[in-house]
Amino acid sequence: MISMTNIVKRFGDKTVLSDVSFNVEPKEIFGLLGPSGSGKTTIINILTHQLTPEGGEYNIGASPIETGLMLEEDGLYKRLSTTDNLNLFAGIYGVNRNKVQEALESVGLGKEAKTPVSKLSKGMRQRLALARAILHSPKVLFLDEPTGALDPTTGRQIHKLIYNLRDEGTTIFLTTHNMEEAVDLCNHVALLHEGVIVEQGTPTEICEKHNSFKTVPDLGAVFMKMTGVTEV
Repeated sequence: MISMTNIVKRFGDKTVLSDVSFNVEPKEIFGLLGPSGSGKTTIINILTHQLTPEGGEYNIGASPIETGLMLEEDGLYKRLSTTDNLNLFAGIYGVNRNKVQEALESVGLGKEAKTPVSKLSKGMRQRLALARAILHSPKVLFLDEPTGALDPTTGRQIHKLIYNLRDEGTTIFLTTHNMEEAVDLCNHVALLHEGVIVEQGTPTEICEKHNSFKTVPDLGAVFMKMTGVTEV
């Protein structure tokens, strides 16, 4: 469904991605893990045609209209209400506006239908951006740190929503630096460090490969051991 082969990306003299390759199967949750600045967002920007790599190939088995996207910068219209923000995108995607309230309810914003975005907390804006990303029932969904600004309870609600989307047939590509989230959510993960994928597989496979005691998966410990990073 999604693939990258030997991707290289530079900004000036700095190489930010080096020989990046991976495959994402249809209807799975794939996690790209790494600390801030490792190149996670750059990979999403390439896959969504916002950046052009200097080398390699990539492919997405979905058209732009079949793709949902939630980035760190939410791009919401602050003077408009939550409903009016989604109505704008419903018109762009040709989605029945009856689905707008359903999308708000799905991310726990049903009671904020008339609230201007300027009055929302950062976590609420993040949830609204997610509602916008799933409004048109995308075939492929990109999520950049989807629970980064959320409290644990809301984070668990978003996890449940992500599971439901996968079960309905959506292929989900998410970036995170939360190792527990990756273990809970992802079928497969890739560990990215300074623009290089240092390991990939299922969370359990990776942990067993690098842990001679074969204990409960601790992806964070494995990542730190492999890269020398002291905090993820």
